[in-house]
Amino acid sequence: MSRDLTSAVQAELLKMKVKPIIFVEAVFTSGTLRVWSGIGTISWNGQTWTGVGNLGGISPISEGTEPHADGIELSLSGIPSDLVTKALGECRPNAPVKLWFGFLDEAEAVIADPYQSFGGRMDVPSVEEGGDTSTIKLRVENRLVDFNRARERRFTHEDQQIDYPGDLGFEYVAGLQEWNGVWGKSGGQPPNPLTRPSYPGGGGMGGRGGALR
Repeated sequence: MSRDLTSAVQAELLKMKVKPIIFVEAVFTSGTLRVWSGIGTISWNGQTWTGVGNLGGISPISEGTEPHADGIELSLSGIPSDLVTKALGECRPNAPVKLWFGFLDEAEAVIADPYQSFGGRMDVPSVEEGGDTSTIKLRVENRLVDFNRARERRFTHEDQQIDYPGDLGFEYVAGLQEWNGVWGKSGGQPPNPLTRPSYPGGGGMGGRGGALR
């Protein structure tokens, strides 16, 4: 199944010898981190990607015929112990994470275009401490997990501005909580349901001059 693979990538898959690579982009509080599975820096998609080599790890990406919110786990080892706290403090739950799979040609250039094989949201990280260095493991949840989360939306003016900026349909909703008015005639009392209405030119609803019986 070719999916959205470009013709260049499909041709590369048919070769006996290939150079697969992986790109990972994750958003942290200090900015966006872009790394790749090789060594040194490489340019792709208008960005510079830093190589992590064997220090980086990715769990297998599972897939099936039924919709499942299967996530992945990213790991980065060799982090100095004194930087672990700083690294953990920059993780943002629900921040976007993307992963691409691609190839390099014989000239070490990226073959257009790497395929985005995973996209999800950052979860809570964990740490495996060693002697001088530690390993940080970051769980990334599949975007389908959002279907299991309750939608915290309200019928308020502030909530309406999220999707429809400038719309004033809910502008006075907050004020209704303090409103003590009466629906209907301005300044009058609520109508009595037992009182027969009167109509011009007659006594009631029974016809000319007739009473309702």
